[in-house]
Amino acid sequence: MPVRKRVIGWWSPDPRGILPLDGLRVTRSLRQSCRHYEVRFDTDVREVMLRCGDSNRPHGWITPAFIDAYEQLFRLGWVHSVETYRDGELVGGLYGVRIGRVFAGESMFSAARDASKVALVALVEWLNTTGATLLDVQWRTDHLASLGVIEVPRATYLGLLAEASAAGRAMDRHS
Repeated sequence: MPVRKRVIGWWSPDPRGILPLDGLRVTRSLRQSCRHYEVRFDTDVREVMLRCGDSNRPHGWITPAFIDAYEQLFRLGWVHSVETYRDGELVGGLYGVRIGRVFAGESMFSAARDASKVALVALVEWLNTTGATLLDVQWRTDHLASLGVIEVPRATYLGLLAEASAAGRAMDRHS
């Protein structure tokens, strides 16, 4: 029986959405929300991905095979998740790939007010303390723009990516 290969697409939108690490907009109400959640890193990446891949969400692309592949990347130290909990229950989070000084955000979910935003605040703090220089969010949406995401032309993005990748080669991938 022939082996059937699966192709995983890579989206390269032009313009590209990035969040400058010094540009996150944290409103007073978001700052207050941060006090109401417990934030954890890398404790339940599979569940975060499952919740991001909710089949009720339009244009779902997070398949079981995709989750399995990303779990392998997690075990190798490339994928990270940021989770928000309230009363011990996972209510928000995000995940992405960290390579050197680049974090490529893949998806986020929220089952409670500001839960994914709180995860983003924690992510930006972690990236700033670990020497990251680029937070790639793929594209700018109105929601992400309200948090400080901007669009850059592909050529600018590729320059930022090359710079962050070159600077990150000497970094431990588990930063």
